Amino acid sequence: MTTPFGMTEEQIERYARHIILPEMGGVGQRKLLASSALIVGAGGLGSPAALYLVAAGLGKLGLVDMDVVDLSNLQRQVLHHTPDVGHPKLDSARRKLTAMNPDLELVTHETRLMSHNALEFLADYDVIIDGTDNFPARYLINDACVMLGKPLIHAGIFRFEGQILVIKPGEGPCYRCLYPDPPPAGLVPSCQEAGILGSVAGVLGVLQATEAIKVLCGIGSPLVGRLLIYDALNADFRKVRIPRDPACAICGSNPTITELEDLELAPCQLP
Repeated sequence: MTTPFGMTEEQIERYARHIILPEMGGVGQRKLLASSALIVGAGGLGSPAALYLVAAGLGKLGLVDMDVVDLSNLQRQVLHHTPDVGHPKLDSARRKLTAMNPDLELVTHETRLMSHNALEFLADYDVIIDGTDNFPARYLINDACVMLGKPLIHAGIFRFEGQILVIKPGEGPCYRCLYPDPPPAGLVPSCQEAGILGSVAGVLGVLQATEAIKVLCGIGSPLVGRLLIYDALNADFRKVRIPRDPACAICGSNPTITELEDLELAPCQLP
């Protein structure tokens, strides 16, 4: 039965704690139910981001991943449990997410995001969440989002630290405004070499979900032009303003990047 809120009675009960928030209300919850997000990578960042978006009532979620669950993933990739080891991450994710919320439309893409498929995949979603941890993927996702005018929630994690930035093409800087070019191969240690505190991935993934909800529902002030940096060892958050670079190769006044390109893959794949 549909109520005056435009939701079923079960949905009103499920999302009651959202609906009583003045900033969200029934209007915001309906927006979320009608919205879609694509998460690239069902790992350390993608797992908590997916769980909280689905719990919040996102209408459609897309997941891109082609890996299988490894025992070493379980320290931080909370979508996956011990019985899932050796199975595709997308199978594991589907079981957990559809059990969490029957309202969800889940679309899975068991492949790697590449220059030949990125525009096609990203075009169908309202917001994109970068859950990868390699530079070729980050630049590819950024460039595709700028070309499509899609909001992008970027996050990165390293040892005890993390960072997050919301990229809204035409309104603020993109990833290339912050880092114009990838670092030389071998300069940045891989995940296997440097390590990562698992809960740091959780903090940043939840922040990604929160920023995505803000963008989709039109509430609050998303982190556009503001890089939020988290230092877990010192329990410190700080924000750094990032200006848009008029000479940026992808979002500047005279862009020189007009086609997507696959960069050489770094040793570390997904967080």
